[in-house]
Amino acid sequence: MPDTAPLDLARRVEKLTSILEVAKALAAERRVEALLARIVEEAARVVEAERCTLFVADRQRGELWSKVALGTAEIRVPLGSGIAGAVAASGKPVRIVDAYRDPRFNPEVDRATGFTTGSVLAVPMWNTRGEIVGVLQALNHRDGPFGDEDLELLSALAGPAASALENALLNEEIERLFEGFVQASVLAIEQRDPTTAGHSERVAGLTVGLARATERRPPPGLAGLRFLSEDLRQLRYAALLHDFGKVGVREHVLTKADKLFPHELALIRARFDNARLSLQNQALQARLAGRAEGEEALLCRARGLEALWEVVVAANRPSVLPEGASERLRAAALEQVPGPDGQVALLRPEELQALSIPRGSLSEEERREIEGHVSHTFRFLSQIPWTRALRRVPEIAYAHHEKLDGKGYPRGLPADGIPLESRMMAIADVYDALTASDRPYKKALPSEKALDILAADARRGQIDAALLAVFVEAGVWRGERG
Repeated sequence: MPDTAPLDLARRVEKLTSILEVAKALAAERRVEALLARIVEEAARVVEAERCTLFVADRQRGELWSKVALGTAEIRVPLGSGIAGAVAASGKPVRIVDAYRDPRFNPEVDRATGFTTGSVLAVPMWNTRGEIVGVLQALNHRDGPFGDEDLELLSALAGPAASALENALLNEEIERLFEGFVQASVLAIEQRDPTTAGHSERVAGLTVGLARATERRPPPGLAGLRFLSEDLRQLRYAALLHDFGKVGVREHVLTKADKLFPHELALIRARFDNARLSLQNQALQARLAGRAEGEEALLCRARGLEALWEVVVAANRPSVLPEGASERLRAAALEQVPGPDGQVALLRPEELQALSIPRGSLSEEERREIEGHVSHTFRFLSQIPWTRALRRVPEIAYAHHEKLDGKGYPRGLPADGIPLESRMMAIADVYDALTASDRPYKKALPSEKALDILAADARRGQIDAALLAVFVEAGVWRGERG
């Protein structure tokens, strides 16, 4: 008979070499689902089994669970129950020739899946701290029962598989931690400024949608652009947190709807009312004294105050200053009217300055304070020990208000200094700000009008025209994915 020893040795060396290669691949995989699938696939190949199942230990619930059972739904068994449970409880491998003759075997899974279990080999998966993190189970050897070599090979694979699994589960926990932190931060932003509730989530969705659409339909100069899942998660986090620095802006500035705060407008209203009542009282005295012309002049001034008040109300709105309002407001600031302590000006200099803001509701000082939120965001995000895959979150968020013409803020970066992801976020941020219906200081614009404004910004060289074309043509603004 021919000597089969060299063939057996060569096959053994080949399998051990394969395990080393698999161990390297497992160590590089961070996705739990993909890792579990890879482990059972390689385990079945190494020990020549029809099927393999990996059970993960859940110590908190006292269970083993399996997400990968090749066609079955998730399986959960108590620790100590069944063959896998017995291995997890004892820490010793189990080898069975006929599962149906073993009292620990539960045939319910076979009945549910239509699979018939024969021989079984199950080994514990130990981590470096001497804890069992799971059980690797092989079913139905393709050439008789499982032997000593199969036990050795499966145990050899179980070691690096356990380390890879623990690392993947830890990575998943870290991702959940980051996700929880980001969501809590978004909640903090929205509680600080309820008028922009939902803005961060919408901007994140639009920005990631634009990234995906750009990858599918790259404009000239971006051919071959690719975003890995880690890149998209980094981009999403940057977009979700792009306004976090608003927690450092004074609340009354952050939520300012009109040019004057309500108490300031109320003070002017009281001054107007007091002056009007004083003029009406003087008019009554003129009538009693028989001075008709004097009475009419005083009543005319009182009526003029009401008309002037309407100018103040209109000028106080954050829209464009009405035509002719500036002249009438300056005249009001010079006009002296009766007050409780003598003659007073209808408008004080600081009130005139606020009402004369040409557009919007913020003074220059308040606008600088609002714009400072970007720097607050960067400083805050820079303090977080991001993972390598997320290390650019602060940088991307920092540049979302920069303009390609160098006139953005806070740094006035030139076009080549603005990251591609920040250019995408800038388009999403402006579009949502224009179309949002929850802002007290402006009405929501129709999508078509908002896109026209963005197109004008692109023509002026402020935002990326090529990315805007993708945003429009791929329907990203409608929530489509390109």
